[in-house]
Amino acid sequence: MADLVFITGASRGLGAALARTVPFPAHVIDISRTGGSSIDIGHIGADLSDPSAWKPLGDEIRRLVDEHHPSRTLLIHNAGVLEPIGFAGEVDTDAYVSNVVVNSGAGQAVGHLYLRAVAGRTGRHELIMISSGAARGVYPGWSSYGAGKAALDQWVRNVGAEQEIRGGVTVAAIAPGVVDTDMQELIRDTDEADFPSVGRFHDLKRDGDLVDPEIAASRVWTAIESGLASGSVVDVRDF
Repeated sequence: MADLVFITGASRGLGAALARTVPFPAHVIDISRTGGSSIDIGHIGADLSDPSAWKPLGDEIRRLVDEHHPSRTLLIHNAGVLEPIGFAGEVDTDAYVSNVVVNSGAGQAVGHLYLRAVAGRTGRHELIMISSGAARGVYPGWSSYGAGKAALDQWVRNVGAEQEIRGGVTVAAIAPGVVDTDMQELIRDTDEADFPSVGRFHDLKRDGDLVDPEIAASRVWTAIESGLASGSVVDVRDF
């Protein structure tokens, strides 16, 4: 029985680093629109900004679990979008709605579908949401992004408690720190009028305080392998 690891957004950035550094033998599958990871992994094409794609994705996850009969399954929901950066009521409406759908809705829906796919199966099953300090801090210009991460943290607390009562899947959220990805370039290119905290992110880059994706991924894996309690919301710097 081969272990299965599903990672949303594994085509680049932290998601790709997580896929490259899985610390146990497993069949790794990227869930993204286009794929394109630099390593040879499986791919499920899904546009998480389109709610009509969510149920077919769940059906495919179930099919693969049925096919592989894994002794361990793990889904890491890493996908998220930062744009549009700017104040609510001022940015493009379609882009703002898409941000809300991806960051607040997709993770909950994909998590629900994964739980259904592994329900009643023997073995070790885990569901990890990639969180952010934006879930707890106040960053004008990131209203929908921060709210989406906070929503996933609260979803984890509630669903983790549910799984402790009935289900047995370990559900947790892990914040990876400030990772040196394309998203950071986007932040630094933003006008201060739209994101007043932009100077802090220029300082992080200048001072070498951004974390390499491979290092961040290894810290996430350390947290996962530590044996997290279901419902945990943690930061890699706690380990």
